[in-house]
Parts: sequence; structure tokens; C-alpha cells
Amino acid sequence: MALEQWALPQLSELLPSLDEGSLKQIIVYTDALPDAKAAEHLSGLLGDSPQALEFIASFNKHRSAAAVAIPKQVSDTKDSAQVNGSKDEELPPAYAPPSYRRPHTNTVIEAAHIRARDEQEMQNLLQNLQFQYGIYNSEIEPEHETDYPCSCPIHNYMRLKWRRIGVQDMWSRAVMYPGEKAYNDSSQTPVVFSNNPYTRRVVSPYGYFQPAFVQRPNPDYHARSIHQTIQLNNALNREAQAKIDGKEPKVSIWDDGELNVAMSNMTIATAGDRKQPAEKASDEMRPSNSVPPRNDNSASSKSSKLASVRKSLGIRSSEEKAVAKAKEEIGRGREIRKAILAEEQGRWPDEQWRQIVAVYQEKVGMTSKIAHLRARQPIQYLHLLRAGYFEPIPVAWAGAASNPLKFSIEAAAGWRGITPTWRGYEDTAEERLYWVLNHREGSVGMRMKPDFISEMDMARARMASAVEPPPEYYSVNDTCHLQHTSSGYSKQVMPAPFRAYDRPAVATDDTMILLDVSGSMDFDPARPNYNKYLITGFSRSTQPKNKDVAKSIIRRFTDAMANHDHDFRGYDLTTFSSQAQYIGMINHKNLDAMWQNIRIGGGTRVMTGWQKVKELHFQKHSASAIHHPVYGWQAGPETPMLRLLLLLDGEATDMDEFELDLLGLSWAHVTIFLIGVDGCPHHHRHANELQRISDVNHHVSFIDAQGNTPERFVTHELLKRHLGYEISMSEFERMEELPPYTEMA
Repeated sequence: MALEQWALPQLSELLPSLDEGSLKQIIVYTDALPDAKAAEHLSGLLGDSPQALEFIASFNKHRSAAAVAIPKQVSDTKDSAQVNGSKDEELPPAYAPPSYRRPHTNTVIEAAHIRARDEQEMQNLLQNLQFQYGIYNSEIEPEHETDYPCSCPIHNYMRLKWRRIGVQDMWSRAVMYPGEKAYNDSSQTPVVFSNNPYTRRVVSPYGYFQPAFVQRPNPDYHARSIHQTIQLNNALNREAQAKIDGKEPKVSIWDDGELNVAMSNMTIATAGDRKQPAEKASDEMRPSNSVPPRNDNSASSKSSKLASVRKSLGIRSSEEKAVAKAKEEIGRGREIRKAILAEEQGRWPDEQWRQIVAVYQEKVGMTSKIAHLRARQPIQYLHLLRAGYFEPIPVAWAGAASNPLKFSIEAAAGWRGITPTWRGYEDTAEERLYWVLNHREGSVGMRMKPDFISEMDMARARMASAVEPPPEYYSVNDTCHLQHTSSGYSKQVMPAPFRAYDRPAVATDDTMILLDVSGSMDFDPARPNYNKYLITGFSRSTQPKNKDVAKSIIRRFTDAMANHDHDFRGYDLTTFSSQAQYIGMINHKNLDAMWQNIRIGGGTRVMTGWQKVKELHFQKHSASAIHHPVYGWQAGPETPMLRLLLLLDGEATDMDEFELDLLGLSWAHVTIFLIGVDGCPHHHRHANELQRISDVNHHVSFIDAQGNTPERFVTHELLKRHLGYEISMSEFERMEELPPYTEMA
């Protein structure tokens, strides 16, 4: 308590943006570390300012003094007990360790824990503010410039951002690579002292000198801003990667033989030693009487006197500098090795833990790349290791309001990612997903995330490739015909020809359905209007609501599946938005009644639904699986395959996290149906993204439809991918017949 009372006010001055609870947590955690680790941890959080260094030194002194006082109190208590005649009674220890293992932590985990507390709140505030002021591009923040104090919603949001500078600094120090500098976009930081490379090199999307009370983005300036940001992102990413590659140790930190050889080569040569071998040989062969000897004593004397003067002044020769630098590099290499071993032991403390991690790396296809990083690029290996890149996603993250895979990446604002080339990604999940895709075994070339302009160009090209759906799939019972929203089907982008990768479905496979019930499922469908790359508004589309199309597809799908596997009890249905809900087992007879239990509304967090589905699957098959306290259920060799139909009407906020989780699984096959608005570039951007994921992860299949949907065509294509074999038209028609349901006894 004494340590906390002393440290709390000083730490609040060094980290003014953190609340008292966060500060106390830092003090308690640091107090549990050895002195060296405590100093290292505080240095990572506070930096190397004089005030921070003074606090770090004083922290260890104060806790040492507090530790000395505890034994004396215990001794006094024992003496008192003996005096009172209770010598044989055992007294409780002054400190009883917890019965559970302390969770592993490091500077990245600590900074992420603090950032996660208000990350989702800030993202929600920004989205609400954008909607309030009619700004529909997610990358543009509302602006309101005044020369006087203002309490408008925009300035209130900006003040909340400025209060997070301390959190941003802590996050930057935790994830920066050696030699990098932190920066932000706070207007309270003078431009001269801001290290922000975007300030003078990227134009504002608002342009200049707008007289309006609240500024409006300008389409021309917005397009220029996007182009300049893309170019600067690419240049800074290349520069950052080259810098950290150049800082990696030149010799293996794991081979003591290489280190010993490097150390033995570090000697300062004398003037004679610096001669080349040919010069030494010629000196030995030269006759002694051919050239009269010269007296070089004066030159040698001058040289030794000069060396003495240089030494007394602390001036080192180039060779001495080289030797010192080499020794420093070798010492740094040994420190990196020590840190890696400590981090690995802390993260994966037992054999079961290490086995799960090894299986994950193998399933994802990163075993070779991770081994190469550890051997030859240990700085980057340690950095990614601390961020959890080499292990499964902790199951607790799925239900958290925010987690280290939901943090936004904002290059112009200084909110960093994890890898050296973090600029250009939307969030840390997308960054990690593409890092994995680019470093899996068998990857050909770099799968770079398309920039915004490329994404829009590809989306519009995909939209233009739509054609009339095959006429043999016409049905008068399709939702668009029953509701008479408009005549005829919308043009559709034809899916790629079906190719089987996973084995075909067998009787033991477990079919489930996961349905998006976010608020947009009940919206009147609308598509955005663009002026260049700026969204200026929305136009209504004449098509059924997405929830009605989803219900019809589920009905057709379950009927066909029942005819296929002759299991007429039905299939488990789970819904998700901001939370997940298990609806029950649905079939042709009870679908309408069960549908009444579905509530539409909320955000789109697919990981909540995915975790619920996994729990249901492993509850059925727990005998063949194990449960890990951090990573959740792990399938065994006898665990039946889960075959999941996922229905979406847009991009989930944690879609990249979901796709990342699927990369490490071999016991699940997911077929995604994406429902879209006719003529909407956003739909086709998302469709292209899902197609890229499906191309590299054969456990994921993908089908989409837009506008007035030909539901029989969609159902046929979904069944092919769900069951894993080519279904002929005649077999599909037999599967479409109403199942012969009978009353249960």
C-alpha cells in the first residue's frame, strides 16, 4: 500500500491520460517483477525521459524498502504469539500466492489491455458523428474550424481524442521497431515538432478555406488525398522494412560457434599486422644490404604520442570503433535470444500448450516462415511473438467489446499496426490476416492488400461482368416475385466453376446455420452514390429486404439437405449481431414459428456467432476433443467435421478475425452466402475480398447474389459447396421436393 501511495501520483503525471484503475494495475503488475524486468517494463511504458528514468530508479528503491518492512512485521507477530503462550500454533503467512498461474503479459499485452478499454467507444462515437454530419466515407473525420472555444459534437470528439494521446504513446512504444519515432495528429502539437510525415505531404479531403460552419469534403481534394496517401504508405512501408532488415544481427544468435568466431576476429591490429601478406613476404625476401636501413624512431615516436593524445581525449580509431560496434551487436544478439526464450516460456508454459501452437502453425502453413524468422530475423520474430502472431486467437477475444485484433490502424494519425509494413490496413486483424497469407507455405508472390482505388476499380469491373441468370432456375415462389418489388431477376456475377477440395460430406458431419441478424437485414435496400471516390448519398433499390431473402434461402437449403441425408429433425440455427443467440433446430414444419424468435438489430460481429457455433459443435462431440483455457476447444482426429452455412448481408466488423481463425482449422468447412444490393460497389468490394480468402483457404467457399435473387440457382450452388461434390440438375430437382415429414411419436 505504501508503494502504491508513493507511485500513484508520480505515475499519473507521466501518464496523465490513464485513469486511476489503470495506473494501479500497472503498479501491482510491475511490483511482481524482478528489478531488471520491472525497469524494462516501465521503460517500455514511460520512455526514456529524465522524469521517467528517475521514477524507474526510485520505484525499485521504494519497493525494496517496503519488502524489508514485511519480514519485521511477521517476526514481531511471531514473538508476540510466543509471549502469549501460542508457540505451537501456526500463523498464516504474510503473503499467500494465488492458486492459479499468473497470466503471461508483456508491454504489448499491457498497452493493448489499456487501449481496448475505450477503443470501441471511440470507434462508435466517430461513426455516429459521421452519420450526424452526412459523411459516409469511413476514412474521413468531420471537421469544424473555429478561432474560439466550441462545444459542438465535433470538438467534443476531438477533445476525447486528445485525451488519448497518453494511450497512443504507450501503444506506440510497445509496437515500434528500433529506431522508429512516434507521432500523432493532435492540433495541440506544433507542426514543427510533430514527426508526422503525412502533415505536409497529404492534402486534406476538405481542401482549403471553406467558409461554412461545418466543412464538407471536396471530391477532387478527397481523390488527391487518397492518391497521395497510397503513395506515401508504400514508400514508408518499403523504408521501414529495409531499416529493420538492416538492424537484424549479422551472425546467428543461436549458434555460439558463430559468436565465438566473431569475437575471436575482433582484435586491434598493430601497424605491422596491418600489412598485407604479400608485403610481409617481400620484406622477408628483400636482401639486407640492398637498401640501407632507415631510422623510423622519430615517426614511431610521433605515432605513439598521437595515439596517446587520442586515447587521453577519448578519441577512438576506426578499428576501435568497429570492434566496439561488433561487441555491442553480439551483446545485443544475446539479449534478444534471452528475451525470446523468456517470452516463449511465458506464452507457452507446458507441453500441451506448445503442441497446440505447433499444430496451429502447421495448419496455417507458417512453420517454415516462423522458423526462418526465429533463426535469421530474431528482432522481427520477437516483435511478432509478443503480439501473438504465432498462436491461435484466444477464445476470450470473441466476446470482448474490443481486443488486439479490433484496433484501428490510422497512418496519418499515428495509430500503428504490428508489422513493419502496417500502413494502409484498416485494423490489426486485416494486417495480421495479410501477413499470414503472404508467408504461408506455397504462397506465390506477395498478396498485397489492394489499395482503396484498386478495390473500387475491381469492384466496378466485377459489377460490370454480371449477366442474366440461367433461365432454367426460374421460380414463381422466389421472394422478389412474391413481393413484386420489381420485374425480373437482377443480373448476377456467375460463380467460378465448382472444384472439390475437402472430402465430400459423410453421415457423421454436423450441418449448422449461422445467420446475420444485424440492423441492416431489415433496412430498405439502398446503394451509395459516388462523386469520384466520395459518397454523396444513397439511392433506394427495388428489391426485397435481406431478411426475407435469407429466410427463403434457409428454407430451400434445409429442405434439400433433409432429402439428402434423410434426417428430418432439422438443423441447428444460431443468429448473431452484437451478440449471438441459439434459436434451435429448424426444419420445414417449424421454420415459420422459430422465425418469430429472431430479433433484428445491432452490429455485425461474426465472431460472437462463430464461438457459439463452436460451443454447440463441441458439446455434441466433447469426447473426441479437448478444451484449452486460453484457446478454447481443440478438435481431435475423431472429431466429426462441422459444415456451416453462413448468411451475411455485408462485411462484419470482425470478418478478418473470423477468416484468420478459419485458416488454422481443418475440422470445419464454411460456405458463405453474401446478400447484396443491386448496383452497389460496396457489395462487390466485399465479394472480391471473400473470393480472395476462398482462393487461399479451401475450407471456405463463397457465393453471392444481388438485387432480385434467383433463389434456386443460389441454393444449387450453395449445396455443391456445402456437400463437397458436383450435384447434377436432376439430382438437385429431386432434393428440392418437399421432405416426407411425419409426426414424431
